[in-house]
Amino acid sequence: MNETFQVTAIGHVEAGRTDPIDDDWDAVPASIVLDERFDEEALMGLDAFSHVEVIYLFHQVPDEEVEGKARHPRGNKDWPRVGIFAQRGKGRPNRLGATIARVDRVEGRVLHITGLDAIDGTPVLDLKPVMKGFLPRTSVTEPSWASEIMASYW
Repeated sequence: MNETFQVTAIGHVEAGRTDPIDDDWDAVPASIVLDERFDEEALMGLDAFSHVEVIYLFHQVPDEEVEGKARHPRGNKDWPRVGIFAQRGKGRPNRLGATIARVDRVEGRVLHITGLDAIDGTPVLDLKPVMKGFLPRTSVTEPSWASEIMASYW
């Protein structure tokens, strides 16, 4: 099964960060500007939510950086080798990123957020409001290396 799908970006990220540095994303304000094919009503009601899940494309990842096997997260040999689907690195097979960011405000076709780990110009594929009913219903567990990676990420 090797199905192919075509998607079209709904907009793009405008942010002060142009380099995909791994840490300190929580203080980075960003905006998602919807494509002109969308009316401002497309964002209506989103400002009633505290957070939004942003699905985006790691558009600057070259083919040779796409992973399909195990590796040490961030190349750190102190952490175990784990498969690409057991980590959140940008070299994913379909180059998809997903982040939950804080909603600051909506102005027309522009969504202002904080804490999005995407660089300026990143294509946005979808937006979903974060609803408690879709969050994990049991406690979340993770290996210690994952906690170490996130220590200065946000």
